[in-house]
Amino acid sequence: MKNLSPFYFLFSMMIIVQLQEILITKKPTLIPQVAFAAMYGTNKIKPVMDNESKQKLILADKRTRELFKVVEDRGLIVPGKYESELTAEIVKIAKEEFGMSEHWHKKIVRAGVNTLESYSKNPPDRMIQKDDIVFLDFGPNFEGWETDVGRTYVIGNDPAKLKLKKDVEVASNEAKAWYSKQSHLTGEEYWNYLVSLAKRYGYEFGGEIGGHIIGRFPHEQPDIKGDLSLDVHPGNHASILQLDKHGNPRQWVLEIQFVDKAKGIGGFYEQMLN
Repeated sequence: MKNLSPFYFLFSMMIIVQLQEILITKKPTLIPQVAFAAMYGTNKIKPVMDNESKQKLILADKRTRELFKVVEDRGLIVPGKYESELTAEIVKIAKEEFGMSEHWHKKIVRAGVNTLESYSKNPPDRMIQKDDIVFLDFGPNFEGWETDVGRTYVIGNDPAKLKLKKDVEVASNEAKAWYSKQSHLTGEEYWNYLVSLAKRYGYEFGGEIGGHIIGRFPHEQPDIKGDLSLDVHPGNHASILQLDKHGNPRQWVLEIQFVDKAKGIGGFYEQMLN
């Protein structure tokens, strides 16, 4: 061992500790790839979330997507209904049929011109109209784990609205695929990519952020108020691939809002990123 550099000696000790942990508990607290990432930095390799946490987040996300499917299948998004009425119906189904009684962020139903508004805005309650575009953004908790799903719906056959609905979903999947190929990526860099993506599709990026983290409720918060390191934002110069303060990988959510101000419409799509 005396011929090893301090770096490799430390790495060897970490592996030994890891093996001891597995033998004693049958469950590693830090998988080797994460240990490697912690030592080398996220420029070299992406960290991997432990399987148990990942599976719980995947299940929670699946249940919320199933909730959205129920809303769609039952034809609840119809003209003549206020956004607040649809919100109440969704909350009721989430609680009674999916066991989701808590929502970690405000519940959003936006229709028509309100789809231009970003998350932090609170536009007047609007009645859904014939040939309207509508988007949902809900973050219910399932068995203590956060979810965050957003989808766009079109009532009628307006070509521009149908195109926007399709574009925002396709672009989201494109942005997710691009993210998976990156070995280093700051929040600012990903934000700039998303803004350019919106322009390429012929829209403006309408969101205040392009993504954020989720996890076990309540998820990790910055140590300093106003710190943007946990958001995809032009002010975040930190890597969004880095580990959290406990040495664990973070779960990111990608949220894309495209707006066409000339036509007065916006589309929204939100999904798990990594």
